[in-house]
Amino acid sequence: MATWSAPGKVFLFGEHAVVYGKPGIAMAIRPRVYVTVRKSKVMHHARSPYIDGCFEEMGVKGSVYVNSQIPSSSGLGSSAAVTVATVSAINDEFSLGFSQEEVANSAFLIEKRVQGGKASPTDTSVATFGGLILILGTQRRRLPPQNFNMVIGNTMVSHSTGKMVEMVAELRKRQPDICNPVMDAIEGVTMGALRYLQDQSQLGRYMNMNHALLDVLGVGHPSLTRLVLAARSAGALGAKTTGAGGGGCMIAICPRTVKNRVAKAIETAEGRAIITTMDPEGVRKERDVT
Repeated sequence: MATWSAPGKVFLFGEHAVVYGKPGIAMAIRPRVYVTVRKSKVMHHARSPYIDGCFEEMGVKGSVYVNSQIPSSSGLGSSAAVTVATVSAINDEFSLGFSQEEVANSAFLIEKRVQGGKASPTDTSVATFGGLILILGTQRRRLPPQNFNMVIGNTMVSHSTGKMVEMVAELRKRQPDICNPVMDAIEGVTMGALRYLQDQSQLGRYMNMNHALLDVLGVGHPSLTRLVLAARSAGALGAKTTGAGGGGCMIAICPRTVKNRVAKAIETAEGRAIITTMDPEGVRKERDVT
């Protein structure tokens, strides 16, 4: 058997816009998904379409065990992490010889298929390579690592990435004169933020702008608004939705001295707070689970 793990992710900038070829910036975070795969003569179907998709894509049969530290349907990249870790574990267990790049590409194709063709390579790239990643269309570039003090706020409101992406696609079809300029503005915010990765005060301002633009696209939620405002009031430099929206999580960057205060404010506002940092490692082999 083979056990591999992959990190979760947060979107710093550009979610939804990346689906339409706009740039995005995403970062791997410490919580991980652990997947163990064992060869089998009979296919053991998982309760996850992503895991079943991995076995179908790679044409093998096996059993799988998953241990996740990432809450599902929260916008923290759990589906990408489980897909990347499963592809890697299958690759190892069956000695298929995939490179890291091929793992990322296969995982993206599987996610895209499960999500009805509307998926970005961002999540699977971050889960595979770790660190801070700039997505430009089909290209990805590793950015210099940053030591952000970050607090995640989980609304505990479940959502579907596929449905939120579909909703934005429908809006874009019905009202392109509104939606397309918003996508362009998100691109402007993302590219502007690239110049300020080491200036967290300015970066926070760009995060606030990105959050407002996501609200225009209709992917906000009252619980997200409550947590974002609570984090800002407690001293966060910037706070925004991360991921597909409609629930799930928000993120805040803050001075080191106030991160506990921001976390407490999120908890008081009925969210679940996670204080975290960047994970520089992507998918990796683990000791086998016994």
